[in-house]
Amino acid sequence: MNPQFLNIIRKQVQKSLGISDKPILSRYQVAKKARHQRKTVWRNISHLVLMAMGVLSAGFGLKGFLLPNNFIDGGVTGISLLINEKTNSPLSWLIILLNIPFVILGFQQISKRFSFKSILAIILLALAVAFIHYPVVTNDKLLIFVFGGFFLGAGIGLTIRGGGVIDGTEILAIFFKP
Repeated sequence: MNPQFLNIIRKQVQKSLGISDKPILSRYQVAKKARHQRKTVWRNISHLVLMAMGVLSAGFGLKGFLLPNNFIDGGVTGISLLINEKTNSPLSWLIILLNIPFVILGFQQISKRFSFKSILAIILLALAVAFIHYPVVTNDKLLIFVFGGFFLGAGIGLTIRGGGVIDGTEILAIFFKP
């Protein structure tokens, strides 16, 4: 192991244990802390990848199936779609604005990390809806219903697996979960 990296880990372990700089940590304690840090980094990376895949899948379900054929989703995204239809306001801004109260609820009642991940996922979904041009796959109503729902549901599931949500009603569902 690199001696400079070893010293950084040793100092972090000593600081977390409340030990002054004088005592020397064993190689076992240093290796244990290094393993824990690697696991934490990889877990965070995997959560970000899951959330990105979820956002892309949900965006594909929305823009590739539902939106071009005038189908409406449920939840906050559906309300955003309805407001967009009536007022011609930008859909991406509506998605972000209407989710703010639910994110605040998640911050207060669930956790800060969950709220941060949810904010990130909601902003990524808004950016995907605004800037990524998905192809319109079909005009058959049954296929739109089935595959639009599948990709949207897969996106929601992947995002929740990554530790966040892309719709405020999902925050309510997690909050009221027994």
